[in-house]
Amino acid sequence: MSSAYINSAVPDTSDRMLFAVPKKGRLYDHCVGLLSNIGIEFNRKPRHDIALVTNMPIALVFLPAADIAAYVAKGNVDLGITGLDIIRESQTENDVAELIRLGFGRCKLQIQAPAENQAVRTAGDLVGKRIVTSFINLTRQRFAELEGIEDPMKIKTQVRFVSGSVEAACGLGLADGIVDLVESGDTMRAAGLHSIDTLMDTESVLITNKHARFPRLAETIKQRVEGILTARKYVLCQYNIARASLDSACLLTPGRQAPTITSLEQEGWVAVSVMVEKKLLAEKMDALKEIGAADILVLQIANARA
Repeated sequence: MSSAYINSAVPDTSDRMLFAVPKKGRLYDHCVGLLSNIGIEFNRKPRHDIALVTNMPIALVFLPAADIAAYVAKGNVDLGITGLDIIRESQTENDVAELIRLGFGRCKLQIQAPAENQAVRTAGDLVGKRIVTSFINLTRQRFAELEGIEDPMKIKTQVRFVSGSVEAACGLGLADGIVDLVESGDTMRAAGLHSIDTLMDTESVLITNKHARFPRLAETIKQRVEGILTARKYVLCQYNIARASLDSACLLTPGRQAPTITSLEQEGWVAVSVMVEKKLLAEKMDALKEIGAADILVLQIANARA
């Protein structure tokens, strides 16, 4: 591991799995919250880019998000959280294994151009023009497709790298268009830009080196993350229903695997306990009521295992 990222005062980590997470930016808070939810306990000292986990043989390494995919691919760290866009931009798709998509950090990598420029309405209108981006490889690949050539290094479109405030480039006269990540689009609209092409949809993802040193521990982390994501997606719905209507109820609420059904003291009635997707809950409750379900309760799920 490069000494540029690890303080020399940190204890030896040779017997620990190295888990890379973004050190700052839009993903940092999400990652720290996720680590807490999956039971990883640590204390990060000020100005230290590594923290030893106190309850598992793991060392957290805080790196720039743009570097994480490359470090995982090279085996410098065992596990990491980064964006799908970073994996593709760093061209490490063949060297890392995607364990699970995390559902946060969702956005689009788009080509944006000045909205007032009537001559630029499609990505093809920017062929041969000036493009500013921090996604050099993906941008060149897209314009190679538009220009109909195989080698992205031979495109006539001028692609220039900048690391920040990409949206200001057109207004300053530095570019005819930009390629950047867009979440809500408010920043781009404020800069007078609009989308003319989407290169990819992206989100945060948990990745591992294909030859990880701690495969069982990596699988444990994956299962814990899956449990949290399941808990965020589902609620536990419980209700009573006449046995004669049970088949209809089970069609409405089949659950992830199958409902749990328990006989009640009242003859001909059963209790049903089943997981239901949160986004479908209201309509499922309405439908259950229509077929005679009673005492319909909804409980939040704190954690789960498949």
